[in-house]
Amino acid sequence: MIYLQLFWEFFKTGLFAIGGGMATVPFLFDISARTGWFTTSELANMIAISESTPGPIGINMATYVGFETVGILGGVVATLGIMAPSVIISIIIVKVLMHFMDKPVVGVVFKHIRPAVIGLILFAFWQLAKLTFIGVDNAIQWLPLIAFLVLLALMLSFKKVHPILWIAVGAVFGIIAL
Repeated sequence: MIYLQLFWEFFKTGLFAIGGGMATVPFLFDISARTGWFTTSELANMIAISESTPGPIGINMATYVGFETVGILGGVVATLGIMAPSVIISIIIVKVLMHFMDKPVVGVVFKHIRPAVIGLILFAFWQLAKLTFIGVDNAIQWLPLIAFLVLLALMLSFKKVHPILWIAVGAVFGIIAL
């Protein structure tokens, strides 16, 4: 019974906590007050640990709460609960969109959305690049910039590069940029 309750509590959290992982915090305070599964001081520790571990904060918190409440299976159940609404909504949206994909107007809309998405990605890249390559004193950080350009040129010279290699190059670049 506790597993079903755990799933339901985190299903509701996943459905209504819109805005990122920290949006789950009020729901966790509510769960704490209603169920007594954990105290508010334990919740503060859970938040700190969830923020320091890799991955989405909301899912990390659900996993941690479930684990602390009833063990490994509780962590799995809470994680599935918080993820289920997003998965269900995504499937519904895909099913609806697939029904309209053969309509010419949908193709036109997607054709015009693509440049906007590329623009958003390039803007995010530019903002991060400025943080990395231009210091607080507006001086260009030449070593990270040159390393980045050399690694980028090497990567682009190969026709097909495995994604793991891109990740490794990113890690090397991150170390050099430090």
